[in-house]
Amino acid sequence: MQPTIILALAALMAAGAALSVQAPINAALARGLGDPIVAACANFLVGFVVLLAVCLVRGVGPQAGALTLTPVWAWVGGALGACYVVALIWSVPQTGALTAAATVIFAQLAAALALDRIGAFGLTVQDITWQRLAGLGLVMAGLLLSRM
Repeated sequence: MQPTIILALAALMAAGAALSVQAPINAALARGLGDPIVAACANFLVGFVVLLAVCLVRGVGPQAGALTLTPVWAWVGGALGACYVVALIWSVPQTGALTAAATVIFAQLAAALALDRIGAFGLTVQDITWQRLAGLGLVMAGLLLSRM
């Protein structure tokens, strides 16, 4: 396996673990602040400040003209991220971190399967194979088992 693939997989593993830790931390923030939307705002504010600091340290910003060349649909990611964070802040206290993560992973994989199939947003078209469906089914089984 190529070193860049190994590094990418390690980064994804760390990101996945961070999401699992982030959910109960954000739920605690919501308890402390008294509202899940306020907690989500605080979450995004802290994230913005951290990312802005990283950009400043790196000396990078948007390229001239890049904002007008970017498709409108590409700006929706922040709103989707906000919905995700609010859903987790609200749901984790009810379901627990494992079931919340398993549900998100199942939905993410099901949507990704469809997006790959149609080549959405410039993705390379990937067929829906029995192996991919079996993998999705195993994640669903894990989700169901997490609630037993």
